[in-house]
Amino acid sequence: MLSFLEIRLVDVIDIIVSAYLMFVVYRMIRGTMAANIVLSILAFLVFWVVVRALNMNMLSAVFSSFVNIGLLALIVIFQQEIRNSLVMLSAKHTILKKFGIDKLVQKDDDKTDSQDFVTHLVVACENMSEGKTGALIVVQRSVGLNEYISTGEPINSQVSALLLETIFFKNTPLHDGAVIIDKLNILAASCILPVSKSTSIPKSFGLRHRSAMGISEVSDAVAIVVSEETGTITIFEGGEYVQIFSPSELKGYLERI
Repeated sequence: MLSFLEIRLVDVIDIIVSAYLMFVVYRMIRGTMAANIVLSILAFLVFWVVVRALNMNMLSAVFSSFVNIGLLALIVIFQQEIRNSLVMLSAKHTILKKFGIDKLVQKDDDKTDSQDFVTHLVVACENMSEGKTGALIVVQRSVGLNEYISTGEPINSQVSALLLETIFFKNTPLHDGAVIIDKLNILAASCILPVSKSTSIPKSFGLRHRSAMGISEVSDAVAIVVSEETGTITIFEGGEYVQIFSPSELKGYLERI
């Protein structure tokens, strides 16, 4: 048995990295059907280890064959989760964000435009919340959403509260679907988003909420949902959600991002 003095720095790093990777895998599969698959795989591996320890040659040979093709099978099974994780990783760790250069090069005019953008967004959400007008607004960030923008109707107009409220007004042609915003402009309306299959979403959430969760799982976009039934405002980011209870809270959240 190794004594404390025999534990190297490399061993400590090895443990930390392994624990981090396990946590990343857990975050990838949490609330999805993949969690059950992982448990089955772990049970299989435990059984395989026991078989080898008992020198059961025939079973060991059979299980070894499965293990040899296991990596390819895992890639096929978890291709969506792997893709989502790589997208989120690249979005969170760009060089500009890492060193804060994006904040240093931000101009005063850009800050003013951003403040106006937030104000229009808050006013629109507040009015639609009071009138119980259902809405789904997606703010694009570093990960492009062209494949979803192409499913909607091009708008290419500067963000304004009145325009957003008009788009989501009941029975208008563009009210059903998502509005996607980038660089302070409304790019498209009535866009189709991927629907999340997460089991952690409350049953009270409808299609808008599941679509907002879906786009937050496959990109670093922020999605804002105004419930048509209750008027509540919910923000989705990074596969998680938070309910907003006041315009000032929504304003603070948007200013942060």
